[in-house]
Amino acid sequence: MSAMQAGDIPKGAELLRLEGVGVRFGGLKAVDALGFGVDAGQVVGLIGPNGAGKTTAFNLITGVYKPTEGRIRFAGQDITGWAPHRIARAGIFRTFQTIRLFQGQSVLNNVLAGMHLKTRQQWWQGLLATPAQRREERELREQVMALLERLRLDKLAQEDVASLPYGVQRRVELARALVAGPRLLILDEPAAGLNDQESAELNRTILQVREQGISVLLVEHDMNVVMNVTDQIVCINFGRKIAEGTPEHIRNHPDVIEAYLGKDDDEEEAAA
Repeated sequence: MSAMQAGDIPKGAELLRLEGVGVRFGGLKAVDALGFGVDAGQVVGLIGPNGAGKTTAFNLITGVYKPTEGRIRFAGQDITGWAPHRIARAGIFRTFQTIRLFQGQSVLNNVLAGMHLKTRQQWWQGLLATPAQRREERELREQVMALLERLRLDKLAQEDVASLPYGVQRRVELARALVAGPRLLILDEPAAGLNDQESAELNRTILQVREQGISVLLVEHDMNVVMNVTDQIVCINFGRKIAEGTPEHIRNHPDVIEAYLGKDDDEEEAAA
């Protein structure tokens, strides 16, 4: 299977579903009865003010936290409470708010690190450099170079990631997640720190990923990115969903506007 192909869920069929998911930290309910879905080949944005619970929701989906209530289903399986490595093997991969590349290593080596779940050979075969190990390493490098070419990173394959502009490093991190062959790619604020040109490049990359049939769940504060690449948007505040719909629906939703901008004094007096 190509590194940028999705799994065996037909396009348009539901891939991910959160059903009344919640988690408590002591007396704080960080996510409360959250429910939404992501279809195969769809880009869904998860938005909300700072502290709304977006990253916590990501951590629940990827197994970093275990829900205290509700269920999470992925590709027809109940994955509630699964360990992160098991969820990754099922086809859910993510990037993080802060770049987590191996500094001092090349672009190629950083992206190759994302292939570890595809490696069939044992560690001792690598030490002995067996023919099977060398053949597999050659195949993996070919797959990575093909992906780098699609993402216009192939000419930078041997460059140290530390020497690259911030926006390019973001794309390298995205390539590392894609090379593992995800069915669902979770992006946590991928446009953070990008300039306008880099954000436009990110938009193109996300749309390219969707064209390959890979689903994307996106947390992002840059609403130009969100509105230009998403099919559906879910807005949460204080851990609860307050709106869900198309970008145009969300753009004009009064609860979303209030969550981001708040009510002014005149509105509060009129409501009193």
